Amino acid sequence: MPTAHRAHAGARMYTGGIRRSTKYFTDKTHAKLVRMSSATPQHPRPEARPQPRGGQHGRRRRRRPGRRLPIAGVLRLGRPSDIWFKPALSVIAAVAPPNLILLALGRLDLAMYTMAGSLCALYAHNRPYAARARVLAWVVLGMTAGLAVALLTASLTSDAAVLVTVGALLAAAQKALCDATRLGPPANVVLTFISSAALFTPQSLGQVPGHLGLALAAGAWAWLIGMAPGLLRPHGPERRATAHALNAAAAHAATDGPGDGHARTRAAAAAAVHAAWQTLLAARATESRRALERLVVRAEIALAAPADTDPKRLRDWARDLRGTGPVPHPGDLVDDDELLGVDAELATGRPPLWLRLGPLAPIAARTALGCALAGYASLAVGVGRPYWALVTAASLYQANITLTWSRGVQRVVGNLVGVLAFAALVPLAHLTQAALVLVCLALNFGAEALISRNYWLGSVCVTPMALLITEFAQVQDSGRLITERLVDTLVGAVVGFVAAVAVTNRRAGDRLGHALTAAERAREQAARLLAEPRPAAGALESARRGLAAALVDLRATADAASGEWWQRALPEERVVAAEQSGHRTLAATVRRQGLLLDRDASTGAEDVRR
Repeated sequence: MPTAHRAHAGARMYTGGIRRSTKYFTDKTHAKLVRMSSATPQHPRPEARPQPRGGQHGRRRRRRPGRRLPIAGVLRLGRPSDIWFKPALSVIAAVAPPNLILLALGRLDLAMYTMAGSLCALYAHNRPYAARARVLAWVVLGMTAGLAVALLTASLTSDAAVLVTVGALLAAAQKALCDATRLGPPANVVLTFISSAALFTPQSLGQVPGHLGLALAAGAWAWLIGMAPGLLRPHGPERRATAHALNAAAAHAATDGPGDGHARTRAAAAAAVHAAWQTLLAARATESRRALERLVVRAEIALAAPADTDPKRLRDWARDLRGTGPVPHPGDLVDDDELLGVDAELATGRPPLWLRLGPLAPIAARTALGCALAGYASLAVGVGRPYWALVTAASLYQANITLTWSRGVQRVVGNLVGVLAFAALVPLAHLTQAALVLVCLALNFGAEALISRNYWLGSVCVTPMALLITEFAQVQDSGRLITERLVDTLVGAVVGFVAAVAVTNRRAGDRLGHALTAAERAREQAARLLAEPRPAAGALESARRGLAAALVDLRATADAASGEWWQRALPEERVVAAEQSGHRTLAATVRRQGLLLDRDASTGAEDVRR
């Protein structure tokens, strides 16, 4: 089963399919996601499995890179995240006290080190608090480790080429580890920004321990900020994930017909339900979790049998999950460990980290090559801060080339508008150091508030904030800052994208083949159990959940592969057939288990609060 965060990422990331892979919109944040189109189960299953493209003998052709890169929709604003205010307020609470203390002491030049720890407050806001405590601790340690490597390197050499090389290798390692662990937004970008900036900060070896101590102290404060909401709503993340699954399932049930709209809502609902299960898996075993499991089962049933679902009831349950009131209880759902228990899934061990890192090798290679070349190119044109080009390149790399292109467009547009915002704000920031700190805090809030609408919109605040941070130590020439930022943005975006094209990811097709095989085997297992007169206790439920997870993984893998170049033709017809048959089998298991909800059934409520 994918890890908890992978499901969250899929829920935000994949909303379009192999046949519509050039349409994009931004849904969140911290994420910016590709439209997903999943086949509906109403279509008849093909009598014979279609042959892969490539001729009647099944020859595999290489895809030519003549695909149209998307422009329309790349800058379109999406709906803000439901929890946009959480990272926005958290980063203010984490950054403000250290900066104000340094301001009072007259040592704003140390703000970069405290910000390294403070920015850890941006992470893990969708995690249950037990899991959040662990994740935030690892983020603080990871941030400090990257900062330590950067500061030690800066203290030992001033060779710009060496610094760029170390920065590129750090960026690749941060990208690979964040993706392998499914850390979630803002992922590797903040880590790379801090470590790359530190590489080009003059440093002596004796100063390194003190600077790392500042980062750790601010990181501990950020950990407390991240955990503080749990005092008021200890089960808030689980309730939000369950409510999102219910609303997504209701939207799917309310969509008429087998058209594209139905396919998109099915994909979104499947990802949301899967994300809710993964959130509950990451939570502690409590009565509240058990009550929420019942509601996720209802969302799962609505996904499998939308025609038999009352969307209004699902929305009512989702609304009741707001706040700290009782968790609704579907009165007709059997309270049975066979149906509701998720503890057995916790016993399934995660693959070791080295196995999860293996498929990410092409992305890591792209990051290392692109960041290094961007930094070298910036040095060649005489820019004084090549780490800006390096960070621009690092921010581009997404699951495939098509998404990388979209992120590049968003980054360039956001930075161009951002330097205009800097030009407008710099007179105010130069009034006093206190004004500088307050403007940076406002930009911190604005970046997190806007980035869930679209990455470029958040960059409009990130860019002037990054420029103003350079003035914490001393006032800079604003015109030169603007020029260097523009040059580094263009250099980083162009060179970074060229590196993405140059480093192929032919493993994407292999991963799609593995996901297809897994989905087909999961469907066959469920079908065998359906054919038995009396399946073993819990077997049918386990098979249904396994098939649902396999279909979500298949769609995510297919969408990632569809945006890659230089690979063999994808088995598109086989993917569609697997999704069709899998969805029909899911519906059959729901009916066999007798889980369909009577629309007139009464609903109770359990007093399991928060």
